[in-house]
Amino acid sequence: MRLRCAVLDDFQGVALESADWSVLGDAVEVVSLRTHLADEDALAAALAEYDIVVTLRERVGFPGSLLARLPRLRLIVATGMRNTVIDYAAAEKHGVTVCGTQSSGTPPVELTWALLLGLARGIVQENTALRTGGPWQSTVGADLHGARLGVLGLGRIGGNVARVGLAFGMRVAAWSPRLTEERAAAAGVELAASKEQLLAESDFVSVHVPGGERTRGLVGAAELALLKPTAYLINTSRASVVDQDALLAALHEGRIAGAGIDVFDIEPLPAGHPMRTAPRLLATPHLGYVSAANYRTYFTQAVEDIKAYLAKSPVRQLP
Repeated sequence: MRLRCAVLDDFQGVALESADWSVLGDAVEVVSLRTHLADEDALAAALAEYDIVVTLRERVGFPGSLLARLPRLRLIVATGMRNTVIDYAAAEKHGVTVCGTQSSGTPPVELTWALLLGLARGIVQENTALRTGGPWQSTVGADLHGARLGVLGLGRIGGNVARVGLAFGMRVAAWSPRLTEERAAAAGVELAASKEQLLAESDFVSVHVPGGERTRGLVGAAELALLKPTAYLINTSRASVVDQDALLAALHEGRIAGAGIDVFDIEPLPAGHPMRTAPRLLATPHLGYVSAANYRTYFTQAVEDIKAYLAKSPVRQLP
């Protein structure tokens, strides 16, 4: 029997163009779903007739309750090799194999700097004024050279963000719960004595720690209160790390200069969500991983995962 595969959240309609799905032959019918399925009932109804699901990052959760409602499902391909919203024990119980793909850390590094530079030089405000007949020069840019960049998490992505900061002539410091002085020195950056010191002394703070309970609320109201009124916060990591309500309050009250945010508690953001209209906020719709090269990797390896599964030799199995 021909299997059916659903590719979730193909917002741009490029999933089927980003890889050669024809190598699956007539064994698999692949369907791109461009509309986000927001709740379990919608997912259960839409995916009832599919054997395979390809899901982008961690936007769609697969808890045990959903897996129990999808008796036909046999394979989930998650883009990336880490996914915290799939119940792996339930997947095993229901006979669902879970596989991943590689994911480049370069696109989120680049987007981090797009947001940081956009904030520092008032790019959106100045471009809007230029295109609409507004004032000629209305902002004064914040200098990067000589400014202090605080990197919260010095892993693969945070380390590359730090290196770019050094290239701009910034004074770079880093902190995370397990970061050692040796690792910081190897990256050419200073180890902050504490999270609090990093936040209080930085002109720009960029968040690059993984999601999960250990980092949930790592930057809350108390931490945001430590930031200088001239400081900028950038988060392209996980929404759960920064308390969204506390950040909104800080932006509305003008307690920080601005924020660049790519990740949100609810995705996609509802039309009337306050993050859409918050002042001093430069926001993007979770574009950190969205690049042509990354999509080629995701979907090419998704095809490989499906092909290997059909051959009864699964590859890149998670967790």
